[in-house]
Amino acid sequence: MDWGAFLIDLLKILGGFIAGAIAGFFIARTYMKKYMKKNPPINEQMIKAMMTGMGRTPSQKQVNQMMKTMAKYMD
Repeated sequence: MDWGAFLIDLLKILGGFIAGAIAGFFIARTYMKKYMKKNPPINEQMIKAMMTGMGRTPSQKQVNQMMKTMAKYMD
């Protein structure tokens, strides 16, 4: 058994796994960013319901402020 060839093959396999994991991470991250921008996890109706549940009637200005704040942290 040629140990030199075995180690080179093993390094190629490990390098492939590492490169695949790195590429997969960045592809998944890009996909999730695009998905979250298209389908935000919270919308105006949810903010209104949350504020109403806390016992206050939200104005449209307050809702817009919260949406702007949420959008700032989503980027």
